[in-house]
Amino acid sequence: MSPMILIILAVLAIVVIFFISLLSSSFYTVDQQTCAIIERFGKFIRFATSGLHIKIPIIEKVRGRLSLRIQQLQVLVETKTQDNVFVKVMVAVQFFVVQDKIYDAFYKLTDAKEQITAFVFDVVRARVPGINLDDVFAKKDEIAIAVKNELSEVMSAFGYGILKALVTDIDPDEKVKTSMNEINAAQRMRVAANERGEAEKILRVKAAEAERQSMALQGKGVSEQRMAIIEGLKASLIEFQKGMPEASALDAMSLVLITQYFDALKEIGASSKTNTILLPHSPGGLDDIISQIRESIMTGHLATEQK
Repeated sequence: MSPMILIILAVLAIVVIFFISLLSSSFYTVDQQTCAIIERFGKFIRFATSGLHIKIPIIEKVRGRLSLRIQQLQVLVETKTQDNVFVKVMVAVQFFVVQDKIYDAFYKLTDAKEQITAFVFDVVRARVPGINLDDVFAKKDEIAIAVKNELSEVMSAFGYGILKALVTDIDPDEKVKTSMNEINAAQRMRVAANERGEAEKILRVKAAEAERQSMALQGKGVSEQRMAIIEGLKASLIEFQKGMPEASALDAMSLVLITQYFDALKEIGASSKTNTILLPHSPGGLDDIISQIRESIMTGHLATEQK
């Protein structure tokens, strides 16, 4: 085979390979929920959605691809609260490309995530310094809403929508967390002490009320006991005078007092744990006791008549 023929064959092979490569580069595929941006000589021509597509070789090219799925970006912001406590706030932003603003989303922003991160930092560092540490935990939803509203307003002009902004974590310094736990424990102990004090107060009040009622009942019992004794003495005197008409009321009273005196001695002697001390005396001393009682009764009777 002559050299000329070899040269021709080589040229044909190169041409075939070139056309095959051109043909293969004319076809491209786009994944589901993805959009391809097609340019011709550096100028935007069209979008290509999911599936198999054809482009003009060399003249047209796939400039880039945008995901139409919902994406999440986590931003960690370190800032301080109104009471000068440094905290780390984790904010999760869920965003997506608006389908009718794909051009803006691709060409207006170099990096959408950096832009979102910058606005998250700006909003969090503007709101948290005006809130105390305790209120940061309670108002995390308000912070998240503020981030979402700010991002929705700004990112809409760049073709992005904000689905949700969440404050997923608030992490103060470890020493601050320890102090907060100690304060909480002290408050709970104080509440428990107050509750114990109230319980003891109630028990003492109830015990006092019970004692008062008990003493009232005891007094009533003593009163009724004395009335019964008086009624019994009265009945005894009447019966005594019926059996012995010549005896006077004073004789009957003396007999009753002597009987009660010996009954009292009997009760004292029957108890093995009594602390009563008996002074030496004789039964004849009862006359003095009876005389004193009789005089007291008569004096009281006279005083009543004078009134």
